[in-house]
Amino acid sequence: MVARVLRVGLLAGLFAGLLVALLQQVVTTPLILKAETYEAAAGTSGQAAATARTNDGHGHDGHAHDGHDGPHEHGDGWKPKEGLERFAFTAIATIATAVAVSFLLLAAMLMGGVAIDRRTAVVWAMAGFIAAGLAPAAGLAPELPGSAAGDLVGRQAWWAATAVATALALWLLARFDRPLVFVGALALLVLPHLIGPPHAHVFESKVPAELAARFAALSLVVQAVLWASAGAMIGYLWPRSTPSPDH
Repeated sequence: MVARVLRVGLLAGLFAGLLVALLQQVVTTPLILKAETYEAAAGTSGQAAATARTNDGHGHDGHAHDGHDGPHEHGDGWKPKEGLERFAFTAIATIATAVAVSFLLLAAMLMGGVAIDRRTAVVWAMAGFIAAGLAPAAGLAPELPGSAAGDLVGRQAWWAATAVATALALWLLARFDRPLVFVGALALLVLPHLIGPPHAHVFESKVPAELAARFAALSLVVQAVLWASAGAMIGYLWPRSTPSPDH
């Protein structure tokens, strides 16, 4: 069984990851590159303004704004070169994510005791997308470089809590047909959004709102394709994968 899970999870993740990596290169990567130009331009103008204020005697110790208004706020660490190198590193990260999604889907379906076929796997994959992608995006939409953001740890904690609460709510709605369970599931769906994620104190962005909105929408489409393709491949491979002799 372990060998079967590993084989199907790795193959499904590899296929879904490669597919989504190519899709990203067409639909979201150009938007990220465009946003980086706005971020760089805003950093250059901010540094110029800081220099002007310093020269006019309004700065503090001659370097009050250094490192805060420009692109250096995110650090000057190593980044892959544009083109093939950047695509390769992005593809590796995407494949790793797809493999993790595939193993998560397999584990959930095996623990749920369902018969794994293509239809069932895709349905579970769409539920996973709703829990891990769509529901958290209602409070924390996918963001481009240069977007305002709140506390990172707080946002990650809210995302994880929302994903778990939504997954549990969907499972309760699918498994039980009782009014009390229905009310509890709805409460789980709504509660994270009533609490809300941490946001930046000031809603400001270095990129145009239209660009940010388009990126958020396309990112959700890409996530949906990742989950659906992983589920479809699991549903195709699992019945055709011979169980290991120790099963």
